[in-house]
Amino acid sequence: MGIFKREFIVVIVLSSKVRKYEVEEIKAALDEAGLTYYEGKSIKLHFIMVNGSLDQSQIEYIRSLKGVEQLIENHAPYPLASRDVRDESTTFEVKGQVIGGDGINMVAGPCSVESREQIFQTAELLYELGFKFIRGGAYKPRTSPYSFQGLGREGLQMLREAADAYDLGVVSEVIDYDVLDDLYDYADILQVGSRNMFNYYLLKQLGKIDKPILLKRGMFASIKEWLLAAEYILNGGNDQVILCERGVRTFDQEVRNQMDIAAIALVKGLSHLPVWADPSQGSGVKNLIEPLSKASIAAGAHGLMIETHPNPDNALSDGQQSLNFDNFRNLIKNLIPLLEGLGKSFYLSAPNLTTN
Repeated sequence: MGIFKREFIVVIVLSSKVRKYEVEEIKAALDEAGLTYYEGKSIKLHFIMVNGSLDQSQIEYIRSLKGVEQLIENHAPYPLASRDVRDESTTFEVKGQVIGGDGINMVAGPCSVESREQIFQTAELLYELGFKFIRGGAYKPRTSPYSFQGLGREGLQMLREAADAYDLGVVSEVIDYDVLDDLYDYADILQVGSRNMFNYYLLKQLGKIDKPILLKRGMFASIKEWLLAAEYILNGGNDQVILCERGVRTFDQEVRNQMDIAAIALVKGLSHLPVWADPSQGSGVKNLIEPLSKASIAAGAHGLMIETHPNPDNALSDGQQSLNFDNFRNLIKNLIPLLEGLGKSFYLSAPNLTTN
């Protein structure tokens, strides 16, 4: 087999009961045709991706071989993430809450864990509103080396303690392989930030663990690059991947990022993976969080990530895109009529004060 120079255009989906000699027979047919290929296997899919064209007689011959369940032509180069191979939408549970279902997941909290008081106040707010997930960064990849870099393991411990006190799940960012063990110990969902979407070594390692991965779109990433990043994790054996649209960089200076609402609807059609949206990062402007949240839900997002802080003006990072608690409550109240109109609702745990 040679080095791939073009996209894979044929995917051979193998039966779950395929035998080794049957796989070798399929490979022999591909070798005889002079084609390069790659055999891949995840928890739910065994496949061979073929780089090159097959004529009709070759296609019919391969389809007739034992162990071949399906042959898909002109396929995108991310079979594990693609809806062409697996039409059923992926769902799974975290802390007893469905991810990727008909309801809307809400993840909220500060950009960075700053103190025990701050994170416990936030956890109490989320508990009162009935939400299940708290976000907070302990290791912060900042543009400037002089900006607040996070509290590290101490911040993770605070976040975990606050979450446990209010029966919440933790979402926090893994910035490097060196801190993966810390994140695995303290977080329920490990977030890959925009800068690390292209860190393929890290993605491979995340494919080996048994915790969900929240994969944010790179700030300069195309849709195909984003889905190929997800493919790295899926190919490693971890099928619990959440895609998150968080805006991309453009020429416009009025906003920090441009929220790509179209990407939410597009990716839902291309992939079976759950899709969340981060309207806080999506523009970097707190006044745009509500309209972008509404647009994201209308486009089909399965969940929202919102930055909220007890005192955004004094936040050590991203205060300009964080809502104070009163504004966060108002956001939720203003989203409920839209959800009701769409026949949807937030996934909630008791107590639920969101409509009060």
